[in-house]
Amino acid sequence: MMTAMTAQRERTTIHHGPKFDYEEVTLVGTDGERRTRQYVRHPGAVCICPILEEGGQRKIVFIRNERFTVEQTLLELPAGTLEPGEDVAACAGRELVEETGYEASEIVPLGTFFTTPGMTDEVMHAYAATGLRHVGQRLEPDERIEVEAVSVDVAVGRLDDGTLADAKSIVTLVRAMRRGLLGV
Repeated sequence: MMTAMTAQRERTTIHHGPKFDYEEVTLVGTDGERRTRQYVRHPGAVCICPILEEGGQRKIVFIRNERFTVEQTLLELPAGTLEPGEDVAACAGRELVEETGYEASEIVPLGTFFTTPGMTDEVMHAYAATGLRHVGQRLEPDERIEVEAVSVDVAVGRLDDGTLADAKSIVTLVRAMRRGLLGV
C-alpha cells in the first residue's frame, strides 16, 4: 500500500535533464533537525512481458540491452520511459514495437511498483502483451538491442539461475506468472 508522507520539506532542482531531474530535498525530522537528501525525479516508465504464441508453443520475448550505467549487456524485458502526457498503455505498445519489433493486439495491466524508492520516485507500470505480430524494430539511434524469444520454461529458469538480474523484468515476469498468463 502506498501512502503519502506529510513531513515538512523543501525541494530544489539541482539539474534539469531531457528525461529526468535531479532534486535536493530538505526534510525536518521528528527531532526538529533539517536533513538534506538527493534523488532522481522520474516521469514513470513501463515494462512489458511479451507473450508470443509460435508453433503451438508459448514464448517470452526478451531483449539483450547494452547498458552503459553498469557496463554490461543485460537480459531484460522491453521497457521505456513515459513521454510527457503519454497514456501509459500507449507507451507500453510503443516501447514493445521499438525494442522488439512486435506489435500486440492486447496490452494487459499487471500493476505498478516503485523501482528503487531510496534514490528515485520512478513508478513502473507492468504489462503483459499478447496477440503479437512482427512489424520490425524501431530502435533509437543510441540503442543496441538484440531480441530473443525463449520458451516459458527457459524464461522461468532464468529467474532461478540468476541469468535474469534486472529487477523490473523479474517483477513483471513474476506478475505475469502469478496471473496465470504463462501457463505455469
